[in-house]
Amino acid sequence: MTIEAVRTEGSTVRDRGGDADGGGHAPGARSAGVGRGRAEAGSSWLLCGGCRTMIYGRRFDRAGRVCADCGWHAPMTIDQRLDLLLDAGSRRDIEVTAIDGDPLEFVDSKPYPDRLRAARAATGLHDAAVAVRGTIDGNPAVVVVMDFRFLGGSLGAAVGEVFTRGAEVALRERTPLITVTASGGARMQEGAIALMQMAKTSQALGQLDEAGILTVSLITDPTFGGVAASFATLADVIIAEPGARLGFAGRRVIEQTIRQVLPDDFQTAEFLLTHGVVDIISPRAELRATLSRLLSVSSRREDGIPRQPARAGGAVVTDHEQLAARDPWESVRAARRLGRPTTLDYIGMIVEDFTELRGDRMSADCPAIVAGLGRLDGVPVVVIGTQKGHTADELRHRNFGLPTPAGYRKSARVMRLAAKLGLPVVTLIDTAGAYPGVEAEEQAQAVAIAENLRLMAGLAVPVVAVVTGEGGSGGALALAFADRVLMLANAVYSVISAEGCASILWKDPAAAPRAAAALRVDSRELLRLHIVDGVVVEPDGGADADPQRAAATLRVALRAALADLTPLDQMTLVTRRRARFRQFGVPETDAAHHRTDETDETDEASHSEEEGATR
Repeated sequence: MTIEAVRTEGSTVRDRGGDADGGGHAPGARSAGVGRGRAEAGSSWLLCGGCRTMIYGRRFDRAGRVCADCGWHAPMTIDQRLDLLLDAGSRRDIEVTAIDGDPLEFVDSKPYPDRLRAARAATGLHDAAVAVRGTIDGNPAVVVVMDFRFLGGSLGAAVGEVFTRGAEVALRERTPLITVTASGGARMQEGAIALMQMAKTSQALGQLDEAGILTVSLITDPTFGGVAASFATLADVIIAEPGARLGFAGRRVIEQTIRQVLPDDFQTAEFLLTHGVVDIISPRAELRATLSRLLSVSSRREDGIPRQPARAGGAVVTDHEQLAARDPWESVRAARRLGRPTTLDYIGMIVEDFTELRGDRMSADCPAIVAGLGRLDGVPVVVIGTQKGHTADELRHRNFGLPTPAGYRKSARVMRLAAKLGLPVVTLIDTAGAYPGVEAEEQAQAVAIAENLRLMAGLAVPVVAVVTGEGGSGGALALAFADRVLMLANAVYSVISAEGCASILWKDPAAAPRAAAALRVDSRELLRLHIVDGVVVEPDGGADADPQRAAATLRVALRAALADLTPLDQMTLVTRRRARFRQFGVPETDAAHHRTDETDETDEASHSEEEGATR
């Protein structure tokens, strides 16, 4: 729906919105008009494209072109967008070779060159995108912005060159790349040349991935076709404005092709968030702060944790003899208490500048797993954890902390981002296990867990896992393949729940206490078996008795673990992690032999690297 400009004098109503006819092909896409009428006195009134109420133009501009009544986000020009995003005075345009061709000598109702001249006259732009350098709260970035007014923001050779040039500058200067999209699709008047821009731009993003440079895509309304199927959706983080639509085929095309009735919110940001495509929906007023957090965390500055190893003091017990023996069933009951801090509780108490990322980019966002970027005592980290809740409503919303395949795939996606950016990973685990429903099996739950295990085995960044409550089966292990595995004193960790074991082996669920003892699920026994490397002490009465104190102790334990691991090179990290899990189930003498072999191999590899560097 467009803004309709209403003159304050007379009855003329004008709609200066662009459309996709200029080259994009998203039939059914709403026009993204930005025009307005002005009275001779300079006043201006607009009709909101959302709620259809009258808006005073100057107030509307001061509000970032967002309707105060319904929250509708109006289209913005490139200059308006850059003024909104960048620090004042930081904009520096990037020079791009001007492309002004007509490769097909294309003519529809008018020759393609005539369309280009008309679009340039109307917008003051050479084409539908601009690339600039700038800063956001002092954080440098390269920003590529599209404008729908120019032939529907269609992707042709000029737009492809602007994006690729921006990506090349970001690569050379090792600066994050932010893209703001608004497009109806590939430019039809350039035929297969336009189609090739999808490959060209995707390749440029792949090079940024290889170089470990953060990419962020801001989806504005509308983003369709070739842009949606290339650089708009390949970024590390996808942010969308409220109500923005993103899709490959337009709504009208889908309805006419398959004769299917589509939901009202189809292809909107809200629809895509639920279906795992979008990470964040950010209103314009919050966008700069969101981008600033992401850019700051991705900078990898290590200004919090000291480079020399720091010890956790009394926060972590590493000798099982120092832990009092306790009834395993009491540990199970304590681990399940609803008052215990959840992953989100701990994040709120110990992680600064946290930005949650959502979705598996395939089908769904699993609320039972929380993942995102933040800072632990100033150090950038990725935090991933299972999430239960404290109330019945929270538990239902979070699926009782039972992750679906989408949850494990979301965690894998965020771990790969951590590896790309060189950020340590912290996982917090409190789950009875992976969700066992029919839908989970249809979506390959076993495969999702197995792929997480393989990924974590070779993750080239420090990984610290903490079992904060229940550590249930493979569903917990899928987040616990780590360099350092800790557990809270009242937590439990087991191959199966005590009730499940009792039902299978004793044929009686009431035998759960006996099963818990046999499985040795408590922290003291797991430390004795070296399943965990340390036990984080809890306040008297448990973590739920004093959550703030429990969180402070956990922070100290995590800080010490990361201080030990951060100085290690990638090969040492991965080799030691694999050796840690290699020895489980092997007699101690054989395990020691394997550890010696692994150490020798690591030393040889490190020596070879040093020799190569010397040469």
